[in-house]
Amino acid sequence: MTIYLPIAELSVNIFIILGMGAAVGFLSGMFGVGGGFLITPLLIFYNIPPVVAVATGSNQVVASSVSGALSHFRRGSLDLKLGSILLAGGLAGATFGLWLFVLLRRLGQIDLIISLIYVILLGTVGSLMLWESVRAMRRAAGKLPPTTGKPRHHNWVQRLPLKLRFKKSKLYLSAIPVIGLGFFVGMLTPMGIGGGFILVPAMIYLLRVPTNVVVGTSLFQVIFVTAFTTIVQAATNYSVDIILAFLLMVAGVIGAQYGVRVGQKLRGEQLRALLGLLVLAVGLRLVVTLVVTPADVYSVVMEGVSR
Repeated sequence: MTIYLPIAELSVNIFIILGMGAAVGFLSGMFGVGGGFLITPLLIFYNIPPVVAVATGSNQVVASSVSGALSHFRRGSLDLKLGSILLAGGLAGATFGLWLFVLLRRLGQIDLIISLIYVILLGTVGSLMLWESVRAMRRAAGKLPPTTGKPRHHNWVQRLPLKLRFKKSKLYLSAIPVIGLGFFVGMLTPMGIGGGFILVPAMIYLLRVPTNVVVGTSLFQVIFVTAFTTIVQAATNYSVDIILAFLLMVAGVIGAQYGVRVGQKLRGEQLRALLGLLVLAVGLRLVVTLVVTPADVYSVVMEGVSR
């Protein structure tokens, strides 16, 4: 069964789109990563134009993140104070990222830049997460000696000013790295890189936020930053396909509920290992797309009606 997408200007199989939305929603609820780093390349792999994939995929991220965040809020695993500070930095970063997105699009380099950013970030973050989580699991199994000494982040993060107490996360740290992290993640959001896959490991390894609180708090920040980005993209770039967005949102909300339930049953190091493998797999797939010569060397791109 096919359906025509007016903004993307092509017909797609409705069941494949629903499957993508459900799968990404499931992973969003399970890992707290929003899903932007997955839905955008999946749509691009399915021949959706990158600009449309970036803007429209954000709608699905918002829907699945709301669904997952509500579940974590009911379970008491969402730190609203920490999430609000991350959000403040995220909105500022998203504003800067939108300006950068428009500039790159005018230069005609947005598709290449998006792919390269994905490859670099996915490869780096995925490798680090997988390495650390495997070591943690081996240590838990008694195959590695336990680590000694204070965490390395105490060397500089804990010495920064403007410290706040986050009771839900049981932390007392500066608001500066929290705002900076939110800004960086927000800056990536307009590129279709939901930022959650960076936000989650950064909160765990840099800020030392407990894993059970990280997922819900990350989803809280992703909701508002991604919603802001989607509205601005629709108003300025006219690249949000409402039909594609609706299909992804419906499937994503359903998938996120099941993802939260599964994520609650896994240990922190298991979640990080699975997320690391997932990030690496998507990164490798993008590398193949960039390196392998396409079947059709030349292609015609329709820009649509000029505005």
